Amino acid sequence: MSEAWIRRLVRLVEESDISELEYSAWGRKIRISKSASSATLAPAAAVKGDKADLGALEQKTETIAVAGVLIKSPIVGTFYRSPAPGEPPFVKVGDEIKAGQTLCIIEAMKIMNAIEAEISGVVKEILVENGQPVEFDSPLFRVE
Repeated sequence: MSEAWIRRLVRLVEESDISELEYSAWGRKIRISKSASSATLAPAAAVKGDKADLGALEQKTETIAVAGVLIKSPIVGTFYRSPAPGEPPFVKVGDEIKAGQTLCIIEAMKIMNAIEAEISGVVKEILVENGQPVEFDSPLFRVE
């Protein structure tokens, strides 16, 4: 499990009504539970039969607090950072944005849909890779 995947799971818990999520893949298991102000990431188990890894994972337990506002996908489709291949992206991390400004394009059924900022602020994180499929309500950007 990559750090980016774990952070997405943390965001999922923070953005939903669930208070805890347990996820396992490739012999590893993590449990994410949220309190009023942050989500806690706690490894629940390591690769089967390797107790040394479990101890190392438990030492890496951390609390991750995510600040800012998430801008989410209003539709299902493919995420594009720029208006066309080879052109610069609409926004980069650190850019100041204004409400109504185009942030990306999501292609759905061969139609290019411009996604505009709902708020003004600074782009702190781009949560989706260029050309990646997105679901309805998937977090795209974190803005402060």
